[in-house]
Amino acid sequence: MPFRFWRRVRLAPGVTLNLSKSNASLSFGPRGAKYTISPRGNRATAGLPGTGMFYTVHDRQRAGRGGAAPAPSVPQRDRLKLGFFQRLMTPAEEKRFIDGIRALNDGDQDAALAALEEAGDLPDAAWMTGMIRLRREEFDRARAHFEHALARLGDLGTLFAKYEIAAQASLPITSDIFAHVFPRERGTRLALVEIAQLEGRHADAMAHIERLMEIDATDPVVLLSFAELALDTPDDRALMDRVVRATVHVENETPVDTALLLYRGRALAALGMPDAAIDVFTLANRRRKDRPEGLLHQIRYDRAVLYEQSGQRARARSEFERIYAADPVFEDIAQRLGTTP
Repeated sequence: MPFRFWRRVRLAPGVTLNLSKSNASLSFGPRGAKYTISPRGNRATAGLPGTGMFYTVHDRQRAGRGGAAPAPSVPQRDRLKLGFFQRLMTPAEEKRFIDGIRALNDGDQDAALAALEEAGDLPDAAWMTGMIRLRREEFDRARAHFEHALARLGDLGTLFAKYEIAAQASLPITSDIFAHVFPRERGTRLALVEIAQLEGRHADAMAHIERLMEIDATDPVVLLSFAELALDTPDDRALMDRVVRATVHVENETPVDTALLLYRGRALAALGMPDAAIDVFTLANRRRKDRPEGLLHQIRYDRAVLYEQSGQRARARSEFERIYAADPVFEDIAQRLGTTP
C-alpha cells in the first residue's frame, strides 16, 4: 500500500546553499530552517513546512569539538580573507578551502567546487563538496565525499571552527520533516542514509541508521529515519518488533510523535496485532492542532483498513466517508466507497 503522505521526495531540490557576507555563516536548506551554534551546545531544528511547528534536537557535542584540538580564533574581518603573510603560512589545501568558501560567498558555485575538490583531502572540504554534489544530484560523487569526511571524523569541523564559519545543512527525513545538521558524524550519516535510499541501497541505509542508533537511540530524527526505513520491509518480524520496542515511550506531544505513532501502529499491524494497532492509531488521531492534514488522513485510513479487515465494516465505512469528504482523491477512497464511474 503506498504511503501517500510520506512519499519520498528527491533530496537535491531540498538542499539550498547560502553564504552570508555579513557574518560568514554558511547554510543549507529551506527558508526558516536553521542549525544554531552556541557555547551551551548546538541545536538542530527539524520543521514541518506549512504547520508553523519546528522540532528541535540538542547536540550534546559543543560546536568546537569533534575529536580535534581547538583551533585558534580568526578575527571576523579575516574569516573569508587571507592576507599576504597569512597565505604564506597557510597550507595549500587550507587556502583552497577558504577560496572555495569565498567563491560560494560570491555565488560562483563552479569555482567553489573546483577549489574545494582541490582541498578534498580535508574532511571539511570533502563535506562541503558532498553537499554541493548533492545539490547537483550527483549522488555517487556526493557519497564518496561524505564517506571520506566520515573516515576522518576526528578532524571533521576543525576548519569551520577555526574560521568561525557556521555550516548548516537541511536534509529531508520524510517529505515534510527536515533534520538540520552540522558537519559531524550524525549529519554526515544522515546524508548518506538519504543518498542510499534514493539509490535503492536499503542495506547501506540501515547500516548508517544502526550506527546512529548506537550513538543515541533516543534522537527523534534518527528514530523517525529508522522507523521509516524499517517499514519498507514489513514482513521482517524482527525488525517490526524493534520498531515497536523503540517507540514504546512515544507520546503524542509533537507532530513528529504523531508520525512515529503511525509507524508504531503499522509495525503492530504487521505483527498481527490489529487491536493494538487500532489503539495506537486512535491515540495518534487525538491531537489535531498543528498536525499536517495528510498525516491525519493517513492515520484514519490505516485504522479504517484494520476495521474492515476485522469485520467492523460499518466503522470502516464511516472512517472512509469522512476521509473522502475532506479529500476525495486520497489513496483508493473513491474505489472503496464505490463512487468512481
